Amino acid sequence: MFIIALESCRYSFTGASIPSHLKTISIPIFKDKSGSGEPDIGIKITNQLIQKFINDNSLQVTDKLNSDCILEGTITSITETPAVFSGDEKITAQRITINVHVVYKDLIRRETIFERNFSNYTDYKLDSSNIINARKTAIEETIDKITEDILLGVVSNW
Repeated sequence: MFIIALESCRYSFTGASIPSHLKTISIPIFKDKSGSGEPDIGIKITNQLIQKFINDNSLQVTDKLNSDCILEGTITSITETPAVFSGDEKITAQRITINVHVVYKDLIRRETIFERNFSNYTDYKLDSSNIINARKTAIEETIDKITEDILLGVVSNW
């Protein structure tokens, strides 16, 4: 009897909060106002987010002229701070944090569905043999996390 109850509780967030009249979305390249100098960060976030929407299949990604809604974003900051200290107060890991301001608009009803700030981070070790690659991987992981958060914000009002 308990197993049957669990089976009936399965639930998917996909499409849970998308208004029924919205079928297509446009996602212009995110603006980078972080001042970080991180190359192509706006394009990287945008491409990752578009791919997540394609994989999720909740809204079809299209151009602005043919879309029912739009997701616009601005990278407000990318920071790098010490994350872990050793016993002798030496920094052993850095934290990359990306902050993004997102506006999700219904173009049919001409209203803003939400306007939110998203933030996520990843730590990387400084004792790595290749710190440059470790930092690059940390940025990629942070982009993956923040784009997942944005997708969930749109499809499940998370």
